[in-house]
Amino acid sequence: MQSTRSMLRGTRVAGTASAATAALCLLAGGGTAYAYWATTGTGSGAAAAAPMQTVAVDAFVAGDSNRTSLVPGGSADVILRASNPNAFAVQLYSVASSGAITADAAHSGCTTTGVSFTAPAAPLAPAVTIPANSSLLVTLPGAAGMSAQSQSACQGATFKIPVTVEARR
Repeated sequence: MQSTRSMLRGTRVAGTASAATAALCLLAGGGTAYAYWATTGTGSGAAAAAPMQTVAVDAFVAGDSNRTSLVPGGSADVILRASNPNAFAVQLYSVASSGAITADAAHSGCTTTGVSFTAPAAPLAPAVTIPANSSLLVTLPGAAGMSAQSQSACQGATFKIPVTVEARR
């Protein structure tokens, strides 16, 4: 029969051996994880996509013909002039109002324009694609409206309509 002292020593050795085995397993696993993470970020390659530059846009209602003139109680087409400075074509996805509508400088008395902008549903239909490094005129049928509260000084004005467009590659 073993003494209590030798049983305790055997337990202590077994406990130390178990702790050492666990430590080795942790170190081995940690080493594997370190190797994985350390090698993931290395290598060479090239990105194919260039960053997309801002597509510039001007929106206005032309007042030079009866077909496109905006009159109190009526509507007219909005014309977008979109410029794509990118080396690749982009698609206009959506158009939204982004500020107060103003009349041209020749109509300074037109302070209450009564003009509103109705944004088309997104995505634009039919799809509008602007070729690389070019500009395009886009017509939004009936997107501008004028209330009966518009001032007489607004007659014959060209209205600038601030919009934001979303363009996608």
